[in-house]
Amino acid sequence: MTEHPATPPGKPTSYSRVTLSRIMTAVDVNLYGTVHGGVLMKFVDDVAGAAAARHSGGTAVTASIDEIVFSEPVRVGDLVHAHAQVNWTGNTSMEVGVKVVAERWDSAEDAPVRVATAYLVFVGVDVGGAPRPVRPVLPETADDHRRYKEAEIRRAHRLAKRRAIQAHRAS
Repeated sequence: MTEHPATPPGKPTSYSRVTLSRIMTAVDVNLYGTVHGGVLMKFVDDVAGAAAARHSGGTAVTASIDEIVFSEPVRVGDLVHAHAQVNWTGNTSMEVGVKVVAERWDSAEDAPVRVATAYLVFVGVDVGGAPRPVRPVLPETADDHRRYKEAEIRRAHRLAKRRAIQAHRAS
C-alpha cells in the first residue's frame, strides 16, 4: 500500500488561476467552417490540468468532465483565452472551473465573447499513479465562495447519479 503524507496546508483560490491563450487557425476548423469542439475541449483540459497541478503541487489527472457548454462559435483568427481555477477540493479530488472567451479578429475593439464554460474533476496522483491528498482550496472572494458551494452541489449530483446507476445495475 502506498503511504501518503498528511494533507498539505491550504492555498487561496487565486493561487490556482491559470490563463492559456492561442489564435485559432485553419487546422482547427470543422466541416462547418468553425473551430471544432474537440479542439476547444483539449484546450479546456489543458488549462484545467495546469490549474489542478498548480493547486495540488504535483501531478493531477482528469477524472471526468462534469459539464461543457459551447455558447458561441469560434472562428479562424479568433484569439481565444481559457481561464481556469480550482473551485473545490476533496481529499484527493478537485473541481476546476473553466471559462473560454474569444476576441474576434475582425472586431478587436469589442469586448471578448464568452464561447464556452466547463467543469472538470481532477485527482492528484503520486509517482505510482495512486491518488494522493490534495491541499484544501481557500475561497477568497464572494464569487469564490459561490463557486465553492455550487461545486459541492455538482459533486452531490455526480455521486447521486453514480449510486442510482449502480442500484439499477444491481437490480
